[in-house]
Amino acid sequence: MRLWAVLSEAWRNVGAGTTHALVMAIAVLLAGGLLGGYEAVSVETLESQAVTRIRAYADVKTVVGAPVDGAACDALAAPASSSASSSGLPSVSGAMRQGPQVTPLATPGRDVSSYEVTPGMIRLIAATDHTRRADASGVWVSTAMARDFGLTTGSPLPTDKGATHVAGVFDWPNDGRDTRFAYAIVTPVSPSDGTFEECWAKQWPADSVLDTLLLSVARVPDVTGASPGSAGVTALNKGFDSHYDAQASYANRPTRSMPYAGLAIGLLMGVIAVRRRRLEYAGALHSGQSKGAQLFGVGVETLVWAGAGTIASVSLIGAYCARMVTSDPLAVFQTAIRTPIALLAGALIAALLTALTIRESQLFHYFKTR
Repeated sequence: MRLWAVLSEAWRNVGAGTTHALVMAIAVLLAGGLLGGYEAVSVETLESQAVTRIRAYADVKTVVGAPVDGAACDALAAPASSSASSSGLPSVSGAMRQGPQVTPLATPGRDVSSYEVTPGMIRLIAATDHTRRADASGVWVSTAMARDFGLTTGSPLPTDKGATHVAGVFDWPNDGRDTRFAYAIVTPVSPSDGTFEECWAKQWPADSVLDTLLLSVARVPDVTGASPGSAGVTALNKGFDSHYDAQASYANRPTRSMPYAGLAIGLLMGVIAVRRRRLEYAGALHSGQSKGAQLFGVGVETLVWAGAGTIASVSLIGAYCARMVTSDPLAVFQTAIRTPIALLAGALIAALLTALTIRESQLFHYFKTR
């Protein structure tokens, strides 16, 4: 048979309802959409958990209990030209120490805590984009303090320690993180200006090597028998599980086997679609149709109903990801559509293999058992 003849016959079978294309397409849509959608919801939930931890600085660790070298602490962070995740280094790091109590002249008698920090710490606490340059030309204040004192970036801030201006305002919510910066004045100083009390480092995903890196910036007093045993590493936000592993959570998610489920359903649907028409196919072989032409026709018909259902289910998953996923819609979409695509592949493979087993010699048997 000629190619056009095979395509024409397949189109007539679809149009006449012989293939039950509409019912099969709806079945593919429901199966692929529900399974793929469940996968999308599962991955989106995991991403939301990770984003919540990152925004709450649960991925920040700090070394305490020993003097800290500020320059070495700032140098822990990966260079701006490289990826922190690929280099194994923190994305940003900085040192801090307690500063003097400061009294704004606008509120005599009301002291405000102050902290002296390195430029790296400014990038850590004040910027969502840690690659941007930290403005060290003035002090930084928390949003709570800025609201109470009517301060914005560039506002003058006269205090009993002298006049300065606000270089920036940073948000420090009460989400379980260390609360010392929640209502404070943060003053940038040179990393080489003496020692500091703590070194903070932000790294995602977490790496066990980070603890070693942080301990390496702790200075040991130059006395006989001195040891860094007093230095320790702790989480900045202790309100989250310290044993959380984002990569393990993703790898062990309950929906990781969804593509296999989609493949199994596709195989079943492909077998059913062909077996219920085996008498028709055996009769066509008896009438002179070649096996190659028959397999091609079966493939075309299967692609019509399975392809239509897959396109519809993928479109619905894409709409969900674009609407509901805020962190990385494309990554969630690429993960979720594996299920409907596996279903499509399973249906096509099963239909062709099942059609391959049909023989003209079985025509009488199919007729008796119809």
